[in-house]
Amino acid sequence: MKPLSIVGLLLIVGGVAALAIGRFSYTTEEKVLELGPLVATADQEHTVHIPDIAGIIAVVAGLALVFVARRRA
Repeated sequence: MKPLSIVGLLLIVGGVAALAIGRFSYTTEEKVLELGPLVATADQEHTVHIPDIAGIIAVVAGLALVFVARRRA
């Protein structure tokens, strides 16, 4: 399989995943208070929204790369 086809397939899979999931969350630990040896922390959740247009563009670009790779063969 050509490298261009592999990149195209990865873009297609990533774009479909972005369209299906739409967002993902992760948690960070932040210091709230620090008094000498005592440290108080709090977990803060962050959410990242993936625009639908980004998923669509990734799928279309992946399809174009796969098509171009097959035409060169």
